Amino acid sequence: MGEVILNANNIYKSYYNGIDELMVLQNFKLKVHKSEIVTIMGQSGSGKSTALNILGSLDKPNSGTVEIAGVNVYDLDENGLSLMRNQEVGFVFQFHHLLPEFTAIENVLVPTWIRGKENMKSQALHFFELLNLSNVINHLPGQLSGGERSRVALIRGIINQPKILFADEPTGNLDEKNAIKLIDLLGIINKDFNQAIVLTTHNPDVASLGNRQYKLEKGILHIRN
Repeated sequence: MGEVILNANNIYKSYYNGIDELMVLQNFKLKVHKSEIVTIMGQSGSGKSTALNILGSLDKPNSGTVEIAGVNVYDLDENGLSLMRNQEVGFVFQFHHLLPEFTAIENVLVPTWIRGKENMKSQALHFFELLNLSNVINHLPGQLSGGERSRVALIRGIINQPKILFADEPTGNLDEKNAIKLIDLLGIINKDFNQAIVLTTHNPDVASLGNRQYKLEKGILHIRN
């Protein structure tokens, strides 16, 4: 199967609502290899976003371990976590989170500036051309369509060539045409760059993109039939 990029074991996550405990994830386990697309399907409120945030080190479980590129993320201090997120992990969120005062190209280059990598503009422009966005590089997010914003966010997520890309309901705010286009682009990125991808969705058509497909129900991850 190749290099193991992500290895999550025995993840439990719960929240307290007053005196009641709400179990969100139970004995959650997931292993992802290089070049693999894994999709996690579930209804709203099933814990998909919580799972992705834990896998991407944005949240902590009550118990369990998460290793990215062989490193236990809970062994890292805040500086180490920030460095790992910047270098090894890419994120694409449903609501994009583009910086409104920055142009499209500047939004994409922010992770490279944080990393201290210079001369990445030509690589970014290549991605803009690949994703048919060359005409909007100097546009602000407010001047972009929803489909354009989603593609800019995707470029930002992969610009540092992360080991793994996490995409949380990336088509949730797109119409059918743009959703299909984004899913096709994820497939291209997976193929051309051997990019490991973990994607959450409530859409069966989107879930079918995965080399392995799971369903999250009542906090338990099942292989999707």
